[in-house]
Amino acid sequence: MPDWIRLAAASECPPGGSIERVVAGRVVALANVDGTWHAIDGLCPHQGGPLGTGHLCGTTLTCPWHGWQFDVVTGRHKLSATVRQMVHEVCERDGEVFVRFVDAAAPGREAVS
Repeated sequence: MPDWIRLAAASECPPGGSIERVVAGRVVALANVDGTWHAIDGLCPHQGGPLGTGHLCGTTLTCPWHGWQFDVVTGRHKLSATVRQMVHEVCERDGEVFVRFVDAAAPGREAVS
């Protein structure tokens, strides 16, 4: 799987959970929404909080430091449309979860803070 990087074993992030991983020099928040995987940039744009260690409720991931909330599907901040985390492609294969980083210049993939 070219361009795909192993992120975690699927068992490390049960449904309704999120974890933080550092791969290829990037912090990633991995979320398991009822068996569907989502990966977003893992550093909160507010003050660099660890989003992956926050609380996941539905598709909303809350930063544990100051409560900023992001939709893990779109990367969009829950209150401000101008604040967005980059969303990454993610897949599961043979019990392993992989991430692929897309070009930051691709439409709809920009991180705006």
